[in-house]
Amino acid sequence: MGGNLGCHRSIPKDPTDFSNGTRKFSAACNFNHILVNQERLNINTATEEELMTLPGVNRTVAQNIVRYRECIAGFKKVEDLALVSGIGAGKLEVIRLEICVSSRTSSSQHSPSSLRKDFEPHLSSTGMNINTATPAQLMSIRGITDKIAKNIVEYRTENGPFKSIEDLVRVNNINSSLLDKIRFQVFVERSRTPSTNTNPPLTCTTKSHPSPTSFSLRSEDLDLPPGGPTQILSLRPNVEPSSGMRDGKAVVRVATWNLQNCSCEKANNPGVKEVVCMTLLENDIKLLAVQDLVDREALDKFCVELNQGLLASVRKWREPRGIWKSIVSEKPTGLSNKGVSYSGFLWDSSSGIDLKNAFILESPVVNGNGKHPHAWPYLAHFIVGSTELTVVNVHLRAPSVPGAGESNGKNHNSEEVKAQGLTSTVQNTLKDEKDLVVLGDFGMPPQSSELDQLRKARLSPLLAPNMFTNISTRSPQGSLCLDNIWVSKSLKKIYAGHCQVVREGLTNPWIPDNWSWGGVASDHCPVIAEFFLDMTRKELRNGVAVVERGESMSKHER
Repeated sequence: MGGNLGCHRSIPKDPTDFSNGTRKFSAACNFNHILVNQERLNINTATEEELMTLPGVNRTVAQNIVRYRECIAGFKKVEDLALVSGIGAGKLEVIRLEICVSSRTSSSQHSPSSLRKDFEPHLSSTGMNINTATPAQLMSIRGITDKIAKNIVEYRTENGPFKSIEDLVRVNNINSSLLDKIRFQVFVERSRTPSTNTNPPLTCTTKSHPSPTSFSLRSEDLDLPPGGPTQILSLRPNVEPSSGMRDGKAVVRVATWNLQNCSCEKANNPGVKEVVCMTLLENDIKLLAVQDLVDREALDKFCVELNQGLLASVRKWREPRGIWKSIVSEKPTGLSNKGVSYSGFLWDSSSGIDLKNAFILESPVVNGNGKHPHAWPYLAHFIVGSTELTVVNVHLRAPSVPGAGESNGKNHNSEEVKAQGLTSTVQNTLKDEKDLVVLGDFGMPPQSSELDQLRKARLSPLLAPNMFTNISTRSPQGSLCLDNIWVSKSLKKIYAGHCQVVREGLTNPWIPDNWSWGGVASDHCPVIAEFFLDMTRKELRNGVAVVERGESMSKHER
């Protein structure tokens, strides 16, 4: 029992020796139920002790892997391991070449001797299904390069599904020698029955592991085991609820946030949705100006979540969530990396904030192509208590987006920035406004000469140039001051002196970060400013604002 592992090598005697890239196992381990694929450990069947043979994996991390595996009914790809508490993207890269993902129901049901070269296609075999694997998944097989993975997919597309593993020799760059090396890492199956969780102590209503971009977390979607991996649900910052007061006076927090190519798909990502909604609640933001909406309907996704509380973190928020409304420009207001983009507002109507009207400040100037060369600010009049507040939402940055300390290959020269500036028509419109806030993504620091037109209108920026507003996982402190809040002279008098850039709680395990997970919701941080404005709150019952009888939502509100 356990004498024949069905592989080309024997178990080393020294379990602490990791030289020459070979895996060493503890003599106490039982390998009967594990298939070693070219010296790789199958993380879908490995025990805690076997997982502990991986570099940097201690008992706690091994337990987290097993618990997470049971909850999702098995890893679907190696990259899923990065979501486990204690692993992350960094440690995954260290152990990537020592692990593999195979069917959870196979090797424990078949003896090693049954894993022979001429096994039948209908057997429930371990390894990767070459009829369904993506190029990225195929590259996780030792011996398969990027070119060979693409050749496999191309052959499959042109000739249909593989009928046997032997058919792989018909693929370019795969010969019999390579086939022998990868034989035990792959299998052929036209349709696989999804694995289910049959372990009674660990229950999970979601049997298959969903993609983070398609997963919708409801209240009971995940019945997590006690002490399970923390990456399934993110850890939010420990913040004290705001009292809505400063220096003994009532204040309202107004903010701006570029949500970076926010489509409906992005807004439906549970990680993005949690970051946006919880950031609003935790920082007591009552009025938010949003830029770079690729889909007009995207902003409503956050509005619905704030009002209904489908995510556990939003639903369990200890303070009243209020009643949120949103409005989005009818026409595009700027450019994004994916084409045109829209601007919008999101506000808590239970805090005494009401929308009077909203419209785009359009410019009659066009360029030689018949298109407006300027961004179009989105102006809204809000009634906040006894004050009528004019809020101008701008998205002046050029479509190319410099990352935190890095560039995406497009230059931000002065002519490009000027082309995104405010027109004289817009400036003349702003002169007639009294309590004026101009906020958003300016794409440049406040001292830039291109923004002299705002200074001439006697507007003042609240953020200094050394207050960076961009963010990434590589540079969490940022390096650029792109977003800001400019206020008129009258509003400067009621400015509470508190303006901040939010940097905490902007990442989530369900947000992609290049080839890993745990990215930021946007490459911009929210910018918040406080103003001494009296607000009349509506009566709250059970944490939800009561809409007065006869009050209706305007047709332009969502």
